[in-house]
Amino acid sequence: MPRPTIADIAREAGVSSGAVSFALNGRPGVSEATRTRILQVAERMNWRPHSAARALGGARARAVGLVLARPARTIGLEPFFGQLLSGLQAGLSGDGTALQLLVVEDTAAEIEVYRRWASEHRVDGFVVVDLQVHDPRVPVLEELAVPALVMGGPGRHGSLPSVWADDREAMVSIVDYLAALGHRRIAHLAGLPAFQHTRRRIRAVRDCARRLGLTEAVSLPTDFSDAEGAAATRALLARRQRPTAIIYDSDVMAVAGLRVAAEMGVAVPDDLSVVSFDDSALARIVHPSLTALSRDTFALGEQVARELLAVIADPSAARDVQNPTPRLTVRESTARATS
Repeated sequence: MPRPTIADIAREAGVSSGAVSFALNGRPGVSEATRTRILQVAERMNWRPHSAARALGGARARAVGLVLARPARTIGLEPFFGQLLSGLQAGLSGDGTALQLLVVEDTAAEIEVYRRWASEHRVDGFVVVDLQVHDPRVPVLEELAVPALVMGGPGRHGSLPSVWADDREAMVSIVDYLAALGHRRIAHLAGLPAFQHTRRRIRAVRDCARRLGLTEAVSLPTDFSDAEGAAATRALLARRQRPTAIIYDSDVMAVAGLRVAAEMGVAVPDDLSVVSFDDSALARIVHPSLTALSRDTFALGEQVARELLAVIADPSAARDVQNPTPRLTVRESTARATS
């Protein structure tokens, strides 16, 4: 069915197009009775303003965009993203703003969506996740001059404001804890190496190994999936000198690692300690329950929403906000090293 136009409403209401325009935009020039009749006709015809026309009139789109360049199957498995999206929408809905989500294959496709949505005035701003090393998205968003807020940092995101937590400090707390338990051979199953937070975590593991005099501390990149987490765990546990502790950058990979350890007869935590960088219901309900870094991801989403809405309302409100560093919650998957 064709989209109704102002001319269609005018014909149905028996008035001029100018009168319809006055009524729909709340401007003087028509009587209250005529305005009411026009609005009733518009509602009956399910008329909605065109986004580009609305933008020319200075009205907001009442939507915020989030474009994810990750495999859709992987995102669907991660509790982190479910909690983050819920928090974002909760924070936006109080302002009457919707979250517009799109999953794409790569960064080039993500940038194309930014350009298209900005030109179509589809959204009032963007939430940007997975900050990259030399991130090509940052100069594009600065050029588009659409409000955008980065989840990540500190630094290396140009003039864009951010909400960030200290991944390095969080990783240091894990390695220090494992070292205190006597673990000298520690492995780290990291995320995608293009991400800044992955690089910071890897550097933190390496620096801790040097400071603590660990025998071995190796970081292996993955795509965050359970399949790659399982494959990497299998390879590590097949070594003659296998690690006594493994840190996983996601709870999904950590659960996959638990399964592989059980298959290979490696007891957790007696023979192997397991720590997840992400906490979730999944980490709490598996057996043994996972020692993990805990934070309120739902509240993080709400905070990101509030900060972006503030920038949309007033660009001078842009700022960098540090979120509390996730804290280690010790559960059943870690114990003192036995070898």
